[in-house]
Order: sequence, then C-alpha cells, then structure tokens
Amino acid sequence: MKAIILAAGYATRLYPLTEVTAKPLLKVGEKTLLDYVYDEIEEIEAVDQVYIISNHKFYHQFENWKEMKGARKPITIIDDGTNNVDERLGAIGDIKLVIDKENIEDELLITAGDILFDFKLKDFYDHYMIHKKDCICVEEIEDMNMLRRMGVALLDEKDKVIDFEEKPQNPKSNIGVTAFYIYNKATIEFIDEYLKQGGNPDAPGHFVAWLHKKIDVYGYRFKGQCYDIGTHESYAMAQQIFKKN
Repeated sequence: MKAIILAAGYATRLYPLTEVTAKPLLKVGEKTLLDYVYDEIEEIEAVDQVYIISNHKFYHQFENWKEMKGARKPITIIDDGTNNVDERLGAIGDIKLVIDKENIEDELLITAGDILFDFKLKDFYDHYMIHKKDCICVEEIEDMNMLRRMGVALLDEKDKVIDFEEKPQNPKSNIGVTAFYIYNKATIEFIDEYLKQGGNPDAPGHFVAWLHKKIDVYGYRFKGQCYDIGTHESYAMAQQIFKKN
C-alpha cells in the first residue's frame, strides 16, 4: 500500500500565517499538523511508501521537514509546479499527478495533511481489510452549517455508500465525510476516467460522489474526534485541545 498526503493547498483563510508557512507545517503543541498525520500512517505496516504532494511555493519547506523527521518509512516530496491559488491543480489533480509520476499500481491510502484527529488510522486500515472494498471515513454531525462545508454520505444498513454530495446546501443525512480514503489498486484507473470525463478536480469528495455509482464504497465510522483546521478560530481551538501533545 502507498500513502499520499495532500499538502498542496494555499490556505488563504489562514493568512497571514500561511503566507510564509505551509498549512500542514503549522504547529499544534510540539508537533506540526503533518507530524500528526504521518505518525499515524507510520503505524500501518502495509504502507511501504509515503508521498507528500506540495505546491512549488512551499516545496522546500516540506523537504526540510523530511530531513528533520527521521521517518521509518521512505518519504518522497512531490512538487506540483504551482505557485499560487489560481494555478492549483485541485486535490484530485494532485493525486493523479502523484500516480502518474511515480507509476503507482497499488492500494492507496489518501489523507489531507492539515487535519487533526485522535483516532487510529490503523483501525481504518483494519476496517478496509475486512471488506477489501474502497473505504471512506465518516462521522455523525448535527451541525447543519458544518455539513454544508463538507462531503455528506447516505449509507445503507451495511454502511455502503448509496448517495454522496460534496458541500450540499440541503444535506440528505447527518453523515459527514472526513479527508481519509482507502482505494483498491483497481480504482486507480477510475481516477483517470473521472478526470477525462470532465470531473471536478478539486475536493476529493467529488470523486467519491462519482465512484460509488460504479463500484462499492463503504463508510468507516471512526471513534474519536476530527478537526478541520480551516480558520484562525479553529486553529486556536486545536491549540487548546492538543496543547499537551
């Protein structure tokens, strides 16, 4: 299994902090956001290579992080060639770039590099191994405004995805989708097909909304909390929650 950490965004809502520092490299407690994500991936024995996709502006910051990390798994930093928000490829565009550049033909674990969570990613992987079907992480959310800012899934009694919308104005359920995905190796060709058909290359949820109509995708109901660090307020809150780490 290969892991891709998405870290090529520009996080304009967090300016001026993210004008000079890549958002995944902001610190919460003694660790960067990227440290929290990578450390969980490192616990999954099946992952034998980690790719971090960056924009050109912050590429060298990620290379410096890699040099200092002392990671147990091999890490490759990939530059997507963009220098500003107007040039960005979108998350799915970046995933496709990594797949093509590194000739990936393996199972994929895909995560955002700027998200905080307190559950074990290994539990997500173990759940995937039960089904051996594409999996997404989901949680019940009662805040309607929050649901409107994320992917929302409708699941059947076996937690198979039967409907999915990215940032819906009128959510059909309270099942929010967080930025963690595991895909079979056979799914890789669907990413290419999706983009060739003109699929939205931005948020990863757009691909799931398209994919579940072709193959089975299951939801994993994680036990814990997940925090999207998207504003100065949410960043300050995360500092308080994780200040002992």
